[in-house]
Amino acid sequence: MFTSMLEGNMKPYRQNGFDPKNEPGSAKHHNDQKATNVFAQKHNVSRTKRGEVLGSRGGFRGCTIWFTGLSGAGKTTISFALEEYLVARGIPAYGLDGDNVRTGLNKNLGFAPEDREENIRRVAEVGKLFADSGVVALCSFVSPYNNDRELARQLHKSVGLPFFEIHVATSLEECEKRDVKGLYKKARAGIIKGFTGIDQPYEIPVNPEVTINTENRTVDDCVQQIVEILQENDIVPRSAVEKVIDLTVSEANLPKAIEEAEKLPSVEITKLDCQWLQVLGEGWATPLTGFMREREYLQCQHFNCLLDDGVTNQSVPIVLPISTEDKEKLAGCKQFTLRYNGVAKAIIRDPEFYEHRKEERCARQFGMFNDGHPYIKMINDSGDWLVGGDVDVLGRILWNDGLDQYRLTPNQLRAQFREMHADAVFAFQLRNPVHNGHALLMNDCKRQLVERGFKKPVLLLHPLGGWTKDDDVPLSVRMEQHKAIMDEGVLDPESTVLAIFPSPMMYAGPTEVQWHAKARMSTGANFYIVGRDPAGMPHPDPPKRDIYEPTHGGKVLRMAPGLTQLEIIPFKVAAYDMKAKAMAFFDPHRKEDFDFISGTRMRGLARSGELPPDGFMAPKAWTVLANYYQSLTAK
Repeated sequence: MFTSMLEGNMKPYRQNGFDPKNEPGSAKHHNDQKATNVFAQKHNVSRTKRGEVLGSRGGFRGCTIWFTGLSGAGKTTISFALEEYLVARGIPAYGLDGDNVRTGLNKNLGFAPEDREENIRRVAEVGKLFADSGVVALCSFVSPYNNDRELARQLHKSVGLPFFEIHVATSLEECEKRDVKGLYKKARAGIIKGFTGIDQPYEIPVNPEVTINTENRTVDDCVQQIVEILQENDIVPRSAVEKVIDLTVSEANLPKAIEEAEKLPSVEITKLDCQWLQVLGEGWATPLTGFMREREYLQCQHFNCLLDDGVTNQSVPIVLPISTEDKEKLAGCKQFTLRYNGVAKAIIRDPEFYEHRKEERCARQFGMFNDGHPYIKMINDSGDWLVGGDVDVLGRILWNDGLDQYRLTPNQLRAQFREMHADAVFAFQLRNPVHNGHALLMNDCKRQLVERGFKKPVLLLHPLGGWTKDDDVPLSVRMEQHKAIMDEGVLDPESTVLAIFPSPMMYAGPTEVQWHAKARMSTGANFYIVGRDPAGMPHPDPPKRDIYEPTHGGKVLRMAPGLTQLEIIPFKVAAYDMKAKAMAFFDPHRKEDFDFISGTRMRGLARSGELPPDGFMAPKAWTVLANYYQSLTAK
């Protein structure tokens, strides 16, 4: 699981009372101040000022994270993974590794005890400079002695810089099993003398900030353990932590919460509101802790992001409209209950009421204000006020439609990906039936990931399961059709997870596609396939045209703030290759061989009972679709 850049950590015995620290030329003398008439100079630029301009996340974040452990424990692997993680989130970081440092800065040092102590002292000083510049310094060194590590800590403490000791506590047995460079084998054979853990001691840290056991854990899990400590110490913002904020009341506390809800004033919410409540409750909109208050709403509307604790992409407002009558009824309430069909679903705490400026909201979110757009009409018909506040969801929201087993939460999906040993997750958002062109794109994405070195890429086939407009194929039919695609092996069922994304559809084009991508990040997905005209629809007014330019969704995703850690896989145009009798990527050099089968034409074939060309869609999946459209004709 871990491949560590092993350090040549050969340390001779201290024998017969010999202490190199007391000998001439020893580390003791390395540490002496030899230069005279040297005065520390104060910078004109403060750490606070430096933090404002360094990286894309405001605030000074300089610190040193010191990884210690046996050779092969996984120090460098975790360190470099953490470096990649932080940089992807706009936080500057740099990894200092034992081997790398010894080929440059410390190439004049050997492995005698005094040289090894000087090696650690120099690295600690370099780490301190990096940290003072506002960079997160990541130092990966065996550093087997507590005194050496304490020296590094005190160097930082003396100038007010945070220092975190991370003990990568992989057992000797596991390190020997890994033995990436064959050093343990040589040490056991007596070829290498004074090897830490074999014939030299390793002093276990007395009080490290984090202890990590890497055995039977992924690198990502280990990284998150460190990131959470950094967030608790205000080194990284909340938005840098991938921990999902699930707002659902625990089973143990649910009876008491329901009892409280039944005694509170309450308002009835719509099915659409309940779907958004489910989105919040399951953590898809992390770090939101409830329906947006006005400050969050304004950030979302004007910047497509939440800004208070780092930059988190949140391109669509998740708000709760209420009527003037309900607002007046709830005036002065510190908390109240949300009911759907009379059943208590959640408690809102510390509510904040503010004006629902519908035209402005729609103009910013959709780029238009037209009742012919179905979601805009729902906004126009909703309450004149918005209420925000923290939410406690009273148990998992279920719809009892035979599909709840597919409604996996972000945490459930993360667990399933771990069970599948996925080293990459690529997500595909859809609200339409899958034809073989879609499958071609998904399978090609998997091929690309394998070629890049991933061993077990897993596809998250993730149809949208909330509200959709009336002429879209219903969720139940789509799920049956998707299942048929997998049953026929068009998509590999062993490396595909079919689940429902509970969000309503808004048809807000490039603005909404950012939400679709951001929400999938909560599942651990690190690749996202974007299609043509994602979240688009035809313009409600003549002449016939689309509301949004079809390529803008993909272009915007590649530029969107807060999504840099998600790699966007571009959409390739697929069409029916009449020569190959299969869906294929369009080749403009032989365009006469390709047939573009539109959605309108596909629906016409299905209604009339005609079959599409061989290779357009799996037969079992086509039967599901044809039966649905023919049932509409019969009505």
